[in-house]
Amino acid sequence: MTYDLAIIGGGPAGYTAAELAGKNGLKTVLFEKNALGGVCLNEGCIPTKTLLYSAKVYNMAKTSDKYGVSCENPTFDLSKIIARKNKVVRKLVAGIRGKMAEAGVEVVTGEAIQVRGEEKTVQDKIEIVCNGQTYTAKKLILCTGSETAIPPIPGLKDTLFWTSREALENKDVPESLVIIGGGVIGIEFATFFNTLGAKVTVVEMTDEILGGMDKELSALLRAELTKKGIEFHLSTKVVAVSENLVAIEKDGEKQSIPAAQILLSVGRRPTLSGVKVNEYMQTENPNIYACGDVTGFSLLAHTAVREAEVAVNQILSSSCGGDRGGAMSYKAIPGVVYTNPELAGVGKTEESLKKEGVAYSVKQLSMAYAGRFVAENEQGSGICKILEGADGAILGVHLLGNPASELIVIAGIAIERGMTVDQLKAIVFPHPTVGEIIKETL
Repeated sequence: MTYDLAIIGGGPAGYTAAELAGKNGLKTVLFEKNALGGVCLNEGCIPTKTLLYSAKVYNMAKTSDKYGVSCENPTFDLSKIIARKNKVVRKLVAGIRGKMAEAGVEVVTGEAIQVRGEEKTVQDKIEIVCNGQTYTAKKLILCTGSETAIPPIPGLKDTLFWTSREALENKDVPESLVIIGGGVIGIEFATFFNTLGAKVTVVEMTDEILGGMDKELSALLRAELTKKGIEFHLSTKVVAVSENLVAIEKDGEKQSIPAAQILLSVGRRPTLSGVKVNEYMQTENPNIYACGDVTGFSLLAHTAVREAEVAVNQILSSSCGGDRGGAMSYKAIPGVVYTNPELAGVGKTEESLKKEGVAYSVKQLSMAYAGRFVAENEQGSGICKILEGADGAILGVHLLGNPASELIVIAGIAIERGMTVDQLKAIVFPHPTVGEIIKETL
C-alpha cells in the first residue's frame, strides 16, 4: 500500500498534521516510537502545568485568610499530585488516539527510519521502515522533536541528577534543590518545588533568567520569586558537580552550593541536525516537510501545531489546487512562563527592537488598574507593557500577572493582524475583566 502522507513523530506537530490530513481525505500513517503526544504531553507542557496547578491550589489554601476564608493546616501529598498528573496525561493521550481513529489515520508504534527518497529532487515514492516492515508514501513530514541537552559539566556523568523527566516522576520533595539553568523549564520547576517547601537555588549563566522574554519583566518576576525564598545566581557558571554539591564560579570567585538533588535544565536540542525548511515547511526535497522542534527555530508546542497546519495545507494545495492558508508566520508567537504570577509576551521585546534599530515607545501600566485583578490577587502586583512603533503599530506586548497566559492571546491577534494602538483601543472589552488592562495601557 502507498500512503499519501507519512509522518514520523506523534507530538503536537505530528498528531496535528495527521488529523488534518486524514480529515481531508489523505491516506495517512503516523509513526511514534514512544507515546502519542510526544514530549509535550507526556513529559513536558501538560505534566508540568498539572503539577503547577496543584502547587497553586496548595498556595491558595495556605494564603486563603487574605480572602476571608479559613483553611486550617493545609497539607499536600506529592504521590497523589503525581498520580493526578498521570491520570491527566492518560486521558489526553487517549483523546489523541481517538482523534486519529476518527480521522482514519493509521498509527504505528515503533522507531521509523527513512530508507529511500532522501535525494533533493527525487520524485519517486518515499520508503520508511518500522518494526521490520516497509511503508511507502508520496509525502513525508518529519516531526521528530527535540531532546534534553546535556552539557559536559565535570562530574555530571557520575551524579544521579534529574532532567524534567525524573522531576515529573519524583514522589518526595528534596530538602534542597539546585537547578542548573534559568530558562522556562527551570523556573517553572523552581516555583513548584519552592511552593512545596524545598530550598531552591537557580544557577544561570546569563545576566537574567528567562532569556528571550522581556528583560524588565523577567527581573520583576525574579524579585517576586526571591521574596518567596528562591535563591538566584546570575552570570554564574557551574564548573563541577558531585552527589550533594554544585561548584559554581562568578567573576573568578568560586563557591559550592549544597544540593540534596540537582535538576539539569539548560535547554533542548533537535533530534536531527541541519534540517532547513522554507516558509511552507518544505525541506530541499519538495516531497519532504519538517515541523516542530526538529527545525530548531521555535521549540514551542503551539509553534509546532501551526507549522503542521501550514505543511498539510501546502500538501493539499499542491494536490487539490488553490491556496489553503498561506505561508508560516512567526510574527506573533507567544511565550509563556506558568509561574505564580505568570509571565507572557508576544511580538518584539525592547531588547530585540534596540538591536534592530527600530524606533518605538513604551506604554506601561500596573495590573492594579484592572479592578478584577485587584479583586482576585490580594496584595498581588503585575505589569502590562505595550511597545508601539513610530507608525502606531503594536510591536510587542508583555504581561506579568495572572492570568497572563490567557490575556496574551488578545495581543497576539492584534500583532498578527497588524493592528495599531488606536484600532485595538476601539475594541470593546468586557468589564470587569483582567484583560481590560490592555485597553487601559493603550
